[in-house]
Amino acid sequence: MNIDVPSGRGATRVSRLAHATACVWVILLTAGVSFISGCNREESSPDASGAKKRNGGVASQELVIFHAGSLSVPFRDVTELFKSKHPGVTIKAEAAGSRDTARKVSDLGRSCDVLGSADYKVVENLLMPDHVEFNIRFIANEMCIAHTQHSRAADEINSDNWHEVLLRDDVAFGRADPNRDPCGYRTVMVFQLAQRHYGATGLAERLGSKHGERFIRPKETDLLALLEMGEIDYLFIYKSVATQHGLGTIALPREVNLGEPSLAEVYGKSRVQVTGKKPGELITRIGEPIVYSVTIPVAARNPTLAEQYLYLLLSPEGQAIMETNGHRVLKPATVDGVSKLPDSLKPLFDK
Repeated sequence: MNIDVPSGRGATRVSRLAHATACVWVILLTAGVSFISGCNREESSPDASGAKKRNGGVASQELVIFHAGSLSVPFRDVTELFKSKHPGVTIKAEAAGSRDTARKVSDLGRSCDVLGSADYKVVENLLMPDHVEFNIRFIANEMCIAHTQHSRAADEINSDNWHEVLLRDDVAFGRADPNRDPCGYRTVMVFQLAQRHYGATGLAERLGSKHGERFIRPKETDLLALLEMGEIDYLFIYKSVATQHGLGTIALPREVNLGEPSLAEVYGKSRVQVTGKKPGELITRIGEPIVYSVTIPVAARNPTLAEQYLYLLLSPEGQAIMETNGHRVLKPATVDGVSKLPDSLKPLFDK
């Protein structure tokens, strides 16, 4: 292409303009090459778990955890420990009733890397084998009644008369939804076991029908605010949660609290119907000692990182955190679907 270049002072101005324009293009091209080069380096530098690296080789990784509401505090503590050992990891945790948690995966098709349930049977009934291949039973708990110093009759209620106090007209108590949270159907089991233990005909129905639906929530931890505000006086909840929040507790008899392994046969006399996998389907939950479980769903996006999290959770460090937060650690933990257990976790069960 031919370009006419003027002479004299005009030529000088054109020359300077051309030089300046060329410099701008050099800068822009250099920046563009650097940007493209940077993008190419990011895409081509996966770490061992498949996560891409940013910021000079630091792995950018995300771990998604769905868990029971009663695991919020201990999992928070385990997460902080995990992040101190894996500073490049971002962890997103969602708390819900365990049955709601399972349905996020089975019904809504959502993905998580770690799933913690307050009842190992929830995973067995709603997620295995299509969404989960193994299930680790790792901690235990028991039911209790929580209250504050401002609760009505707090100076009267005890392990022997609690059922009489709760039925008083001036006393209100809350519980979780049986179809959404294991604590909900375990509360109904407590009512049934109390009726047998005290020989009080009709007690379970009277406790279950008081207040109707007014003080029933999706998960037991949703009721903590109502308890603190004085909207309710008492709350059926796991002992671990009451401990974590510094609440007063009324201990239930061993034959009632679902916390004693040797009384499994007694607990088995309680039964509650809850929704099943399919719409309109009902399944029967039979009472048994409270056992939590943890697993890695088949559709986990970062299974390697999830295995590392579970290894820490099940290690002595993780067990100490669970015990500090009021849980009884199962030693040893047991695995359903052991043949599908990841190799990285097998050393924890070979001891």
